[in-house]
Amino acid sequence: MTDNMRARLADTDIPLGPLDGRYRGYVADLVDHLSEAALNRNRVHVEVEWFIHLCDGMVVPGLKRLTDAQRDGLRAIVTEFNEASVTELAETEAVTVHDVKAVEYFIAARLEALGLGHLNSLVHFACTSEDINNLSYALGVRDAIQDVWLPAAQKMVDAIAEVANTAINTPMLSRTHGQPATPTTLGKELAVFVHRLNRQLHRISTQQYLGKINGATGTYAAHVAAVPHANWPVIAQDFVEGLGLTFNPLTTQIENHDWMSELFDDVARFNQILHGFCVDIWSYISIGYFIQIPVAGATGSSTMPHKVNPIRFENAEANLELSNALLTTLGTTLIESRWQRDLTDSTSQRNIGVALGHSVLAMANVTRGMGQLDVADDALAADLETNWEVLGEAIQTVMRAEAIAGTAGMENPYERLKDLTRGQRVDAARMREFVGELGLSDAAEQRLKDLTPGTYTGLAADLAREHLGGQNRG
Repeated sequence: MTDNMRARLADTDIPLGPLDGRYRGYVADLVDHLSEAALNRNRVHVEVEWFIHLCDGMVVPGLKRLTDAQRDGLRAIVTEFNEASVTELAETEAVTVHDVKAVEYFIAARLEALGLGHLNSLVHFACTSEDINNLSYALGVRDAIQDVWLPAAQKMVDAIAEVANTAINTPMLSRTHGQPATPTTLGKELAVFVHRLNRQLHRISTQQYLGKINGATGTYAAHVAAVPHANWPVIAQDFVEGLGLTFNPLTTQIENHDWMSELFDDVARFNQILHGFCVDIWSYISIGYFIQIPVAGATGSSTMPHKVNPIRFENAEANLELSNALLTTLGTTLIESRWQRDLTDSTSQRNIGVALGHSVLAMANVTRGMGQLDVADDALAADLETNWEVLGEAIQTVMRAEAIAGTAGMENPYERLKDLTRGQRVDAARMREFVGELGLSDAAEQRLKDLTPGTYTGLAADLAREHLGGQNRG
């Protein structure tokens, strides 16, 4: 198809990527924090608050404290930021060819109406662009994590915990190395992931978000040249902490982004744990441990109408991989900068929303997927019933304990069980017959004869109950 034969889609508003198209509904909340428009709104916020901070502290000679009306008016520039503001900034940037300079002019144009026209030169005072950008990104990422990503993650973990609680006592054949192994409970295996994911959520929820406002090379050189008597490091620290961020006292021109790398590593680790969970759930569905509840009107396969495909978990796997590819790149790229400053971070940071968006999309799919699962108790029970040989571990361990207690004839327990069970199917009758031939004490023999693969789960249910805690506890 030639250019003359097809519609010119590039001239439309059709999105290039799936996060702004097919999956927009899942990730739209991130737009308020990590889009270009949100970045500009945060820049306006930082510039306005710096202006207020300098005035209220009367840091520069000649400044007076603002009136309440002036302070409210300045902050209204931020709270009333809208599509018209975005358009105006874009038009200004087309002239300045500099995004932060456009923000400076945007604010300055509104000072006259507040009776502050004589203070145009106070906007962006002693700042380099990175002073504004690092704080704006810190605010955007912090709010995206706290207001969007963490709630989505907790909702998903709660959905896993809910299924775990329903299956807390459901015995399940384990498969170490893919082979039948000591039984557990399905709820306990899900609880393992709940515990792991919650541990990462704790790390992420306690993340520090650093910021600085110390000038072109981190020396407060322009600040001191203009107002030498002021304690600029203290003024800067008060300002950064007033924004709800952690002050970074020593930087080059840029805030060094170490905290971003730490955060992205933690989110990527969470993603990777979740990826393993999706693989496991997909596999359990494949062997029939879970039944997927059909969605009315949905098509599983275009040619095989019987199929209900585990698409939620497959979609999640792929999006977690995309998220981690970006997070890993961001985490390694952002902590390096040539000498005092280069611009590799500028274009990189514009992809933070994309990286977190794929993670949010994956979690939404897992949440929905968990809500469409039913535990197949019959399939789990049938699998256990055909694998009595897994009791070999219990029998040889009891024999070891009997030997220690002085019972005769308990030699070579492992080897004897190996001869009975290795590579062989053993049914209930043969296993109980074998137990009766061992010469165990009466109590030990009865305990083993009462044992079945379905009851050989140790403390699995208790452990799951303890570590699920109050989370969606059934």
